[in-house]
Amino acid sequence: MTDVCDLTGSELAEKLHAGELSAAELTESALRRAEAVDGDVKAILTPTPEVARERAQAVDDHATTGATQSPVAGIPIALKDVLATNGIRTTCGSKILENYIPPYDCTAWTRLSGAGAVLVGKTNCDEFAMGSSNENSAFGPVHNPWNLETVPGGSSGGSAAAVAAGEAVWALGTDTGGSVRQPASLCGVVGLKPTYGLISRYGLIAFASSLDTVGTCTRSVRDAAVLLGTLAGKDQRDATSLDAEVPDYLRALEDGVGGLRIGVIEGTFGEGVQPGVQDAVRTSIDRLATLGAHVDDVSLPTADHTLSAYYLIAPSEASSNLARYDGVRYGFRAEGPHSDSIAMMSATRGQGFGPEVKRRIMLGTYALSAGYYDAYYGQAQKVRTLIIRDYERAFADFDVLVSPTSPTTAFRIGERADDPLAMYLSDVFTIPANLAGVPAISVPCGLDSGGLPVGLQFTAPALGEPVLFRAARALERDLGLELRPPLLAGV
Repeated sequence: MTDVCDLTGSELAEKLHAGELSAAELTESALRRAEAVDGDVKAILTPTPEVARERAQAVDDHATTGATQSPVAGIPIALKDVLATNGIRTTCGSKILENYIPPYDCTAWTRLSGAGAVLVGKTNCDEFAMGSSNENSAFGPVHNPWNLETVPGGSSGGSAAAVAAGEAVWALGTDTGGSVRQPASLCGVVGLKPTYGLISRYGLIAFASSLDTVGTCTRSVRDAAVLLGTLAGKDQRDATSLDAEVPDYLRALEDGVGGLRIGVIEGTFGEGVQPGVQDAVRTSIDRLATLGAHVDDVSLPTADHTLSAYYLIAPSEASSNLARYDGVRYGFRAEGPHSDSIAMMSATRGQGFGPEVKRRIMLGTYALSAGYYDAYYGQAQKVRTLIIRDYERAFADFDVLVSPTSPTTAFRIGERADDPLAMYLSDVFTIPANLAGVPAISVPCGLDSGGLPVGLQFTAPALGEPVLFRAARALERDLGLELRPPLLAGV
């Protein structure tokens, strides 16, 4: 049965504004849904029902004054558990931060909170956002609402699954190499990675600082545009925050793709792309051409090297960022006695970090070590520059580029657990945009033969979110998909 928590945020904002629905009623709908399904999905690590009810009541009280409400006011939202929340546990999906309670809020939540958004919980994720399946969490895997035996994608799997299952209307995730877009694709929701620096990283617990991007999971492109309008903007507390004007992302949203130049990235239908993904993506590209877009192939010559470059740059930055977890200042400390501080730190990190985090720390430490820095990390940064130039050349001829978001639909839990390379290949289409810092969005474009969602990825130039939303919305409107996971059939 469809409940109000299944509507888009934009639809709900209209109902709230018209007085047809209260924030308290909407919040209770989402909380009931979470109670009904999260025992199976396991998307939410830390529920915040009392915080949600208090905030919803505040929104309703404010509405009685007749004051103008923000379009995010009263909308239930969940935050990936790598985003710091004052007084609310923030674990990063790791034992080493299992009981960490931040004394401050991340800027993303500060802005949403100030606009009246309602926090319903912190979502499960791969440990320190390192993973493509959400199986690396110290607190167990998230299950995809479309098939509970499959992964939701990662690392923001909890956020994508929560939105797909109606436990939250919107959710924030983080995208370092595809960690919002890939789970959005696998869970049948819209996943946005904006231009690097457009949303402040302050209060985002770092994985790879030059790649980490706060992103959104929503049920529509319009919702993604609304959320970005609230989140974007310069933040003096983040040195990488862009000092750029925030446009009205809704202004050209319904303008269609007539006259737009759309480039289909070479390799889109290559080896490793499942037939069901190919079929849905081909159909979507044909629809874009029918709608008036000029569609042609485009080459990103360095694309074959992006995976290698990413898995040197990201682990190197992780090695540096995660050095702070030493058992001294905060977080988990291994029980003693220890012979000295080195032994204590070694035991703490050995017990506190999971296998994937340890793997990436070791990769990064090796790449940064004396004698190997130039051969590995230095070379990877040169490849990154070539990728940026590839995109610059491509965007001289095209307004947006398209590809599958993920080469496959959701795979079974445990299927790739012992094959890191197969897992890393899940992000082959998403990683280039992170290395170049450009925006990209995943939009549901169909189901495969097994009934699992497929996502199409649009990529635009830096600060090209308006044209990105325009193209994505045109496809979304034309396809008219109404995706509802089978899990919800009896709810």
